[in-house]
Amino acid sequence: MASRSHRSSPSGSRRTALVAAVVAAAVVLVTALIVAFSPDHETAAGPAAATPVAGTRVTPTPTAQEPKPTTASPSASARTSSPTAAPSSSSPRPSATPVANPPRKASGTAPLAGRIKPGVSYEGVATFYTLGDGDGACLYGPTSDVMTAAMNHADYETSKACGAYILVHAANGASVTVRITNECPLPCAPGQLDLSAQAFAKLADPVQGRIPITWSLLSPSTSDTISIRYKTGSSRYWCGIQAIGHRNPLARLEVETAAGWSELPRKEYNYFLSEQGSGCGGTIRITDIYGERLEIRGIGVRPDAVQPSGVQFARH
Repeated sequence: MASRSHRSSPSGSRRTALVAAVVAAAVVLVTALIVAFSPDHETAAGPAAATPVAGTRVTPTPTAQEPKPTTASPSASARTSSPTAAPSSSSPRPSATPVANPPRKASGTAPLAGRIKPGVSYEGVATFYTLGDGDGACLYGPTSDVMTAAMNHADYETSKACGAYILVHAANGASVTVRITNECPLPCAPGQLDLSAQAFAKLADPVQGRIPITWSLLSPSTSDTISIRYKTGSSRYWCGIQAIGHRNPLARLEVETAAGWSELPRKEYNYFLSEQGSGCGGTIRITDIYGERLEIRGIGVRPDAVQPSGVQFARH
């Protein structure tokens, strides 16, 4: 008797395969829906966030925002107390060479003055001498300016009076302004002025020869500027330096050296000497009796040449 075959029929196999396919599709669909609606799900277009470590707070990076309108703040020019405000046009500007100083109110304070002090009236006598070419002990050289005078030996003070402007008054009310260019040696007494004949004639008849006077230091109005001259024989190894045309008496002259400023000694013939050549041809600094200092650059060692500086002391 033949045995029974164990193969299923074709129709039963097809039904089984169809059921399995439907079940598999359902599983895939459910899984996709779960993933899609999960709160931790991010699309591929979003930024990749680092997985936080336990106990660490993750702060999201802020996104760019539109700027908020603010009230306009005052400009720098409107702030009077701001330290960063730009300086006004009236503020002094530093420059390589000082410019002429504006006139200042007259002052009797002159800490570097010698025997002749501003604001003091001196008594003496006036005599006169023949001027010649106008040169004198101050070695300014020949001049056409005849309103000059020689200061007595004591008040000449080793040429410290050189270049000073003096206002002279006579007892009759006449006055004249003279510039000190010379020294009146002994026996000229303290207070005495030996005027040029032309200046004396402004005060009295020359036949008088000698008259009582009072005189005082003057800080005049002038459009002239100071010049510098190197003495004959000057070089970078030895030099004498002279300032010409200063409004106020000169108190000191310094030269700039590698070690700093060096004050030069003043001689009775009105030159400041650098015996070893230190600073010759370099920057020069001059100071008047009021303490004002001016630095002068660009003056070369050119003996006997009068070189303008373009600067002048302030008026007092």
